[in-house]
Amino acid sequence: MSLLVVGLSHRSAPVSALERAALSVDAQAKLVQDTVAAEPATEAAVLATCNRIELYADVDKFHAGVAELSTLLAQHSGVGLEELTPYLYVHYEDRAVHHLFSVACGLDSMVVGEGQILGQIKDSLARAQELHTAGKLLNDLFQQALRVGKRAHSETGIDRAGQSLVTFGLEQLAAGGDVQGWAAGRRALVIGAGSMSSLAAATLARAGVAEVVVANRTFERAERLARILAEGDDTDVAARAVPMDAVPGELTRADVVVSCTGATGLVLTAEAVAQAVEDRTGRPAEDEGDDTGTGGTAVAALPPTSLGAEENCPLDLAAVQGSTGFSVAGEAAVAGMDAATLEQHAAWVDNGTLDRRARRGPEADAELITALAATVATVGRIPERRRPEPVAGIPRPAPALFLLDLAMPRDIDAAAHRLAGVRLVDIESLAEASADAPMAADVDQVRRIVSDEVAAFGAAQRAAHITPTVVALRTMAADVVAGEIARLDGRLPDLDERQRGEIRQAVHRVVDKLLHAPTVRVKQLAAEPGGAGYADALRTLFDLDPETVAAVSRAGDSTDKKDRPA
Repeated sequence: MSLLVVGLSHRSAPVSALERAALSVDAQAKLVQDTVAAEPATEAAVLATCNRIELYADVDKFHAGVAELSTLLAQHSGVGLEELTPYLYVHYEDRAVHHLFSVACGLDSMVVGEGQILGQIKDSLARAQELHTAGKLLNDLFQQALRVGKRAHSETGIDRAGQSLVTFGLEQLAAGGDVQGWAAGRRALVIGAGSMSSLAAATLARAGVAEVVVANRTFERAERLARILAEGDDTDVAARAVPMDAVPGELTRADVVVSCTGATGLVLTAEAVAQAVEDRTGRPAEDEGDDTGTGGTAVAALPPTSLGAEENCPLDLAAVQGSTGFSVAGEAAVAGMDAATLEQHAAWVDNGTLDRRARRGPEADAELITALAATVATVGRIPERRRPEPVAGIPRPAPALFLLDLAMPRDIDAAAHRLAGVRLVDIESLAEASADAPMAADVDQVRRIVSDEVAAFGAAQRAAHITPTVVALRTMAADVVAGEIARLDGRLPDLDERQRGEIRQAVHRVVDKLLHAPTVRVKQLAAEPGGAGYADALRTLFDLDPETVAAVSRAGDSTDKKDRPA
């Protein structure tokens, strides 16, 4: 069996593709279960973060494994295989180990050197163990990856090369200025109470915000996070929890909003953001990038609807729609659609199926979508126009509301980028900013650590691979000795017990000495690259029963499972 990883990340795919392929926790569980049920794989684990989705498996066939894992990723993400394939990367055996170790050290992160990935790898392993999809290989691999990541952070200055995604995002909101000076005295709204949101809330509290309001769908979790913040020894921030339905009101009061939930649709639409800015400033938050000719406070928007509620609508709203609708002009609504689908949807809108009370008329929506369809037919994709083009001589007003969206798929409509008085930083913005970030000299040292650890892990795995064969050989030798001693007992019944013991010891010593050198040497040879064939050679030379070797392997796996940490 061999390690295979198939995945996509911010390095291989645009954020819009990552967003559409994002997997919920339930979808991740179903994916690994279906993977081990598939023929090529016996173990599986998913590593899903805000900027990567990777499926790890122990497979017996490379090509069949790649095909099966790619198909399963497409099926569970809801993205067509043909569309997903150009963004996928594949790593096999030592290259797969090297990839995970690099990820664990933060070398493959959007912000190089960030340490949050270690917690995400630990969670990934815990889920696979809970689902019983992680066997000996993946347990060894992920636990070693955690040790390698910790070693890199303790032995090098990789932490100086980067920071957490939260800190990096706040620096972008502060436009490169001092975060503490920028945050001092502001009111913050944190939407979500998971690990990333908790880190954001704590970071804002330490940065000196005057208040942190936590909103979460499970109110008890929001209360718990607010209590931890309020009782912290290193801050004196005021903190309170609110239910999710209080977010619109809190949005009007907040200066800074950080959102990171597991929602599959938008949590904050551009319309909601525009309304909050207008309530704060008394001025409409105009769309600085509007070029549809409709004017007004426009983000072009469809009114609320739900998947399947309107007959014959070809647009799949499941992944892009929030509770209050979505923005057609926002990239999340249309990314990846082909021209024919857009044209069909334009006709569906034009037939008057949509609510006529929408601020923009259905005719205007139909024209916009038809124009988008013409564009995608010509250039092959819908161009992203998230930020307004600067207008010479007209400075953009200072932001009244700062938004940090760390969710994947996104929580905040990308159309909010174009609203005057709003500064939005999302995963895509962070990817663009991090591309120009300087690399620390310590990165080279971490790369050497990774290379050394990959070699050591490979050697240990190859040596472990031959161990059942060596054990089976010694078991066979012990059986031969036992049989010959029994025959001797029958032929020399007058031997006393001391004499029998001396004979037994002498025979065992002879066998042990004959086997010692070749078994030690074969383990050394098997640990070297290309040494996998030595186990086959040993089985052939000594005519070992394959079932005996397999039984030793199964016994070892059973012991490993019993000894695994909870």
